Amino acid sequence: MTYQPITRGVICPTVTPLKPNGDINPDMIRPLVDWLIDKGVAGIYPLGSTGEGPLFTTDERKLVAAATVEAVAGRLPVIVHTGAMTTGETIELTRHAQSIGADAASVITPWYFQHSEEALEAHYRAVLEAVAGFPVWLYNLPKFANNNLSAALVTRLARAYENCVGLKDSSGDLLTMCAVNHLQMGRFNTAIGPDNLILAGLALGLDCSVSGNSNHFPEIVAGIHDAFHAGDLAAAQRLQKQLKAASDVIGSAGWLTAVKGVLAERGLPVGGVRLPMLRASDEAIRACIAQLRALKVDLSRV
Repeated sequence: MTYQPITRGVICPTVTPLKPNGDINPDMIRPLVDWLIDKGVAGIYPLGSTGEGPLFTTDERKLVAAATVEAVAGRLPVIVHTGAMTTGETIELTRHAQSIGADAASVITPWYFQHSEEALEAHYRAVLEAVAGFPVWLYNLPKFANNNLSAALVTRLARAYENCVGLKDSSGDLLTMCAVNHLQMGRFNTAIGPDNLILAGLALGLDCSVSGNSNHFPEIVAGIHDAFHAGDLAAAQRLQKQLKAASDVIGSAGWLTAVKGVLAERGLPVGGVRLPMLRASDEAIRACIAQLRALKVDLSRV
């Protein structure tokens, strides 16, 4: 296995561009990717929560994954989120990611039903064995998925499978992240999910972040990483505080619909959201943008 871990930087869980009728708009994937690369992101992560992945059919997810790998064209690592509710669909999507030349897959715990740790382990073992030699990240988001990955389970999987190469953890449990940061002889990626913990995670020695806000505020999120690694803690703290304030504005305006509204303001019309998500009103988006400008957030256009 030739996978090279991403040791530093922000990985962007890209939004999925949609047409007015709600269909995938693959033509907007390349402009978004080009812009994010120009703004300093270190990796691209399609079809996660910010990418509305669970709202798409299997064929739609394959379409977005393939279009993203093609758009990135080897300039950065692409980690495709392939987690699904069933083991069979997860394997299908992960094999597809491998076949199209993605650098890795990320697999969230199966959702809806609450599973025992034994069941979760059986699920991940089946996936890892189905794509032997292809790098797989584990993904922990118990708030949405109703299942939690323990440090003990992550450790067992990483020790048993060479292709278990990382953990994206959005639970906010920094202790779990620190407990697994040493796995795979130091080649196991640890990516913090919650944006409010980016600087804290970096200070504890975690590798990177997967930040939904890096879609529309890439300058801020990449800036936190750059300032920290340059030894400028004061600048990193200032940017982290600005990100918290800006993220609160986005959340109050409807999160993903506001994310796409801000991207449109910045010259990247990526469309609306997939039902049952609802689009925020034009007035709400304008108010959101005004609040962001008051926080001195860079909203310059492409």
